[in-house]
Amino acid sequence: MSRYTGPTTRINRRFGRAIFAPTKAFERKPPPPGQHGPRLRRKLSDYAIGLNEKQKLRFMYGMTEKQFRLTFEKAKNQRGVTGEIFLQLLESRLDSVIYRLGFAKSRSAARQFVGHGHIVVNGKKTDISSFIVKEGDEIEVRERTSSRQLATRCMDESQARTVPEWLTLNADALKATVNRLPNSEETESSINVQLIVEYYSR
Repeated sequence: MSRYTGPTTRINRRFGRAIFAPTKAFERKPPPPGQHGPRLRRKLSDYAIGLNEKQKLRFMYGMTEKQFRLTFEKAKNQRGVTGEIFLQLLESRLDSVIYRLGFAKSRSAARQFVGHGHIVVNGKKTDISSFIVKEGDEIEVRERTSSRQLATRCMDESQARTVPEWLTLNADALKATVNRLPNSEETESSINVQLIVEYYSR
């Protein structure tokens, strides 16, 4: 399955929450999509519940099914709790880090920001949004007027977003350092990742 590029409000309504940036349309019509409005729905099977959790998380991070599955397999092959490592890998993606730092308004915008070559990691231009940052990595917006203006404007618009403690941001210099990798309390808490682990273990 390719990366989703369709109507974002439809996905928000499908899951009953702002998977993508909320819109006025979602605020007006929060029920599930469909012309007949809210309806009684059949009880979901365990498989369907796991699939929904997987799809929610995949949409949140804007990944293709192949990318998502490969990341899960990478987490499964590491020592430790698979679900926690999986969320840690997702949160450590460069596009997600750029979003957390406030250089972009959404993860999709962050992916585009990285892909257009606006970011330097450890002194080297990095345009791969799936790049996994490591402890000690230094991330910086390129010394280009267009890059810095775009990042500054986004930071001004996302001041309410708190930079997580595992990152240190120098807002004036548009630089950041990865202090450590995120722990389980600093990853996406609204998703039951154990259901995803069980879904892929079938």
